This record gives sequence, C-alpha cells and structure tokens, in this order.
Amino acid sequence: MEYTIKSRIWIESQDGVFLGEGRVRLLKAISKQGSLSKAASSLDMSYKKAWNLLDSMNKTAKQPLVITATGGKGGGGAKLTEYGEKVIDTFESINKRCWEFLDKELKQVSI
Repeated sequence: MEYTIKSRIWIESQDGVFLGEGRVRLLKAISKQGSLSKAASSLDMSYKKAWNLLDSMNKTAKQPLVITATGGKGGGGAKLTEYGEKVIDTFESINKRCWEFLDKELKQVSI
C-alpha cells in the first residue's frame, strides 16, 4: 500500500491568520458567484462570517483581494482583483509543493 501525507498550511501576519484553505475557498467562491452573499451561501457559511474573513484578508493584504459594491436597486457584487487571483495561485502552488515535499520525505522512511 502506498501512503501520502496531507497537511494544512496557512499564512500568518503579526495580526493573525491571513490566508488558509478555507479563506481560499471563500475567495474562489466569490470569483465564481460574483457576490459575497452567494459565495457564503454556496459554502454553507453565514454572511457575517464570510464578511469578517474577507474584511480581515483585505485589511491584512498589501492590496485589496476583493472589491465589493453595495447592494440596492442596481444590485451589489464582489469581484476578485488581479492581486486576489495572484494570491490564490501563489497559495495553491505553495500548498502543492508542500504536499510533494512531504510525500517525497515519506517515501524515504519505511512504515
């Protein structure tokens, strides 16, 4: 039988967690749904929690990850910035390389 190692990584700042798998899922859902409310709903997450996570990420990031428009007659919305897309790609690349490294290390050990 062949084994693999899985791990969870996250990126922190001095203010706490900046980015992790759950936050990346939220950003991807915002990109797909075009709305924070719809993204939260698709992830079975409350709007308040989604807003708090997004607000935290945007405040911690060097640039905004998502730009939101207030709802109303014309409707609201949320859109990932180019920087937001880059942050997702970077996180996923690091995560993939981490798993590959761990799998390589595991193969060197006999269990």
